[in-house]
Amino acid sequence: MRIGLSYDLKGAVPLDEASPEDALEEYDSRETVELIAAALEAGGYSVVMLGGGREFLENILREKVDIVFNIAEGRGNYRGREAQVPGVLEMLRIPYSGSDAQCLAICLDKPLAKKLVAVEGVHTPRWQVITDEEDLGQIPWDQFPFPAIIKPTHEGTSKGIRLTSVVDSVGRMQEEVSRLLDSYRQPVMVEQFIAGDEVTVGIIGNSPPRVIGMMRLLPRRRENPFIYSLEVKRDYLNLVDYECPPQLEDEVLTRIVLSSLKAFGTLGCRDFARLDFRVSPEGVPYFLEINPLPGLSAQSDLVIIATKSGWTYKELINAVLDAALKRYSQCVPV
Repeated sequence: MRIGLSYDLKGAVPLDEASPEDALEEYDSRETVELIAAALEAGGYSVVMLGGGREFLENILREKVDIVFNIAEGRGNYRGREAQVPGVLEMLRIPYSGSDAQCLAICLDKPLAKKLVAVEGVHTPRWQVITDEEDLGQIPWDQFPFPAIIKPTHEGTSKGIRLTSVVDSVGRMQEEVSRLLDSYRQPVMVEQFIAGDEVTVGIIGNSPPRVIGMMRLLPRRRENPFIYSLEVKRDYLNLVDYECPPQLEDEVLTRIVLSSLKAFGTLGCRDFARLDFRVSPEGVPYFLEINPLPGLSAQSDLVIIATKSGWTYKELINAVLDAALKRYSQCVPV
């Protein structure tokens, strides 16, 4: 079986002068792509490198593949950019791994994803969306719970989230909102900051999906407030420890599992995903966001969860592929 591998390399994505410093953060390295390809080949498959952007379009029209293993993040500043490759594959009627175009577009839009899971009873912090500077003066901020965390509405990999992103006053909030509006050229979300543990959850499969592990993020420096910011992710070996499984009360862990599976199903995710929660001092898990296209580098959270839960990298990658293959009756491994 020929497996196409779609991806966006950091060096292949063009930038302009207005791009923020972390614009390429979510894109993959050649090392990660080769690691995935090696895992698929070890599973007995032939791998065809498709790339991303225009290169992907040319290759997918030329190459004959049975299914695509998709990790392409998409191009541009669009909230639907992760849906670009799946949309093309759907048009060409080519099977692919991971969530479909609609799900990817919804989940990258953080406020929209929060609205949908909240309707289904999943706890999520309060938030406000700011589309421009005028919005700042039209919202009654005296009724909003501070501290708050400021983040772009449709970015991943902690893009735009820095050590300065948690604010405790309207004045500081306005400064951070202005910075993000100017740098990221998209709406900004002001979200109630939940003091407590941060837990990330890995899910694989479909019928039914299952939580393969949970991980608590423990800062090595006891500075308040702790957030899993870009600075922390770039220096994670020195700044954070990963506790897997989390040493939390069984009731809290059960709530996290139930909320994770509810969010996964509500948003229409497929094959795999990673979810982030903050657990309040009262033991209530608050859904922050879901990533239905999580990173698969050796240092990514989902891979760390899997390896700490007893999986090999090969097993993780092939479990994602197997979940996708089961959804396509015409794709039977040979």
